[in-house]
Amino acid sequence: MNSPQTEVDARDQEKQAAARVAAELVEAGQIVGLGSGSTAAHFLRFLAERVRRGLKIVGIPTSQATKELAKQLGIPLTTLEAHPEVDIDIDGADEIDPQLNLIKGGGGAFLREKIVASVARRFVVIGDSAKQVAKLGKFPLPLEVIPLAQMLIANRIQMLGAKVALRRSADGNAYVTDEGHHILDCTFGEIDDAPALAQKLRAIPGVVEHGLFIGMAEMALVGRDGDVVLLRR
Repeated sequence: MNSPQTEVDARDQEKQAAARVAAELVEAGQIVGLGSGSTAAHFLRFLAERVRRGLKIVGIPTSQATKELAKQLGIPLTTLEAHPEVDIDIDGADEIDPQLNLIKGGGGAFLREKIVASVARRFVVIGDSAKQVAKLGKFPLPLEVIPLAQMLIANRIQMLGAKVALRRSADGNAYVTDEGHHILDCTFGEIDDAPALAQKLRAIPGVVEHGLFIGMAEMALVGRDGDVVLLRR
């Protein structure tokens, strides 16, 4: 039996393999959405290698953390205001189902991630083999919410059958997103109808965004056993 650390190392190698293949999808002159999280960070490092070799692109970061990492790596940056259309957006996910519907938001940046993905001509998701699931829902579904309404929203979500927890930072205080909101992590268990749930969540006043990405990804690159598997809808 593999040790927990061996399992973590294997998953990280799978993330790196998928990120390396994804970085080769970027073409000269493109506006590139730069995802957030551990897998996306690998992608940024591989993309930065290509930039150092002369690839001319500009990136749009999906979080403050990604912005800082991209700057450190020397990736040129721009904004959605300057470039409201994105050629390709590459990002990680917490879960990927067979239709390439996703749960995202474990890192807390899913609002900006969804905005950038929504204007991308191509949205490519990358991840390790543990992210591929038959049905979404084992991973808690995050909701970005207005703090004023978070208790009311939590009650509504519990009525839908989920367990709800306010996400907290290491200091014990409520986690605050880049946009100044809070996050409720909602454990539904297996989600039988993700599009229907997405509509219900969006209809609750005070919910800014949810972590279901329905029908947005063009393809997924999943690292598995030393290889990268390409999945399409």
